[in-house]
Amino acid sequence: MKHTAICVPALALGVSMLMGTPATAQSTTPPSKVGIIHIQNALLSTSDGKKALNELQAKFNPKKAALEKLQTEIQGLRDTLSKGSNTMAEEMKQKLMRDIDQKTKEINRDTEDAQADLDQEQGRIMQNLGQKMIAVIDKYAKDNSYSLILDVSSQQTPVLYAANGIDITNEVVALYDKNAVPPAAAAAAPSGTAAPRPAATPPAKQQPGTPK
Repeated sequence: MKHTAICVPALALGVSMLMGTPATAQSTTPPSKVGIIHIQNALLSTSDGKKALNELQAKFNPKKAALEKLQTEIQGLRDTLSKGSNTMAEEMKQKLMRDIDQKTKEINRDTEDAQADLDQEQGRIMQNLGQKMIAVIDKYAKDNSYSLILDVSSQQTPVLYAANGIDITNEVVALYDKNAVPPAAAAAAPSGTAAPRPAATPPAKQQPGTPK
């Protein structure tokens, strides 16, 4: 029985999504620089990408473990059937074969369902990160006078050769994280700010019959 275990794939973004919106020219003199970027590596290298991948793995690891456990059970039944094929009663053989068939159908169905859920969740994450990445690439291209940036993570990108010096993946990741993570000073309270005074404790109510 051929079985492919569910796995959490790397987040990726196709060139068609990234290059769907043309950049707006900023001056009458068109820029002439060309750059390449590995979008898959860029997304996974950002702080948001690492967090999203960890959350995706944490969410689907229990299902993956359940499928692996079921696969181990099937293999155990197969081993039992193989070792006892010459001495086992026919009734026991038939039972083992039915159990193997039932569990095989179960694992195939569960794997397909889990993969569909994984694909849907991955698509949502890609949509969210991809939109942010588009804005970062657009800003980087305009600020650095690029006329063309190609995503070389896609096999459909017609790039046969590219010099290492035009790879902007690391620069875009740094710019993404810089824009996504607020400065630490913004989260900290301004120095010299006095701590708020505790609220005054109201006097206790006097009990009836208690002298003042």
